[in-house]
Amino acid sequence: MNSADLLSDAFERISEAVHASVEELSTDDLNARLDAGANSIAWLVWHLSRIQDDHLADAAEAEQVWLAQGWAERFELPFPKDATGYGHSSKQVAAVRVESAELLLGYFDAVHEQTRRFVRGLDDAALDRVVDDSWSPPVTLGVRLLSVISDDLQHAGQAAFARGALERRS
Repeated sequence: MNSADLLSDAFERISEAVHASVEELSTDDLNARLDAGANSIAWLVWHLSRIQDDHLADAAEAEQVWLAQGWAERFELPFPKDATGYGHSSKQVAAVRVESAELLLGYFDAVHEQTRRFVRGLDDAALDRVVDDSWSPPVTLGVRLLSVISDDLQHAGQAAFARGALERRS
């Protein structure tokens, strides 16, 4: 297994976890919050998709799927188009409401496909390329990809937990 295979596998696992957390959920369950301060499944998946889209588009020197494919207009969220959810307040989390699982998964899948194409073309040497020199030490592509994978898996796990809690309420 090479680096590209390993990264591809990690992103596939994120996709599996996201789909298992979202598929066939009602609009109410997608947007439900377990308590007033909790993140909804809709916010968690939107946010992990936005971070992945933002960070990988930057690293790949490509356009964000959110902007290039019109997802910002389809979601109609009350934020600037470049918002990713990073640092959102509880009120902002509550403002992320999606109309269907299909919309949420449509955006996630589009980001996943762009990510899949990018990571499949990487070799080990590419992972050492600096993608963000505003940090000390500068962030390499390898570190950025691991950061996105870690963040996405955490949020996908939170979405799975929330789904389980909502299903037990019924």
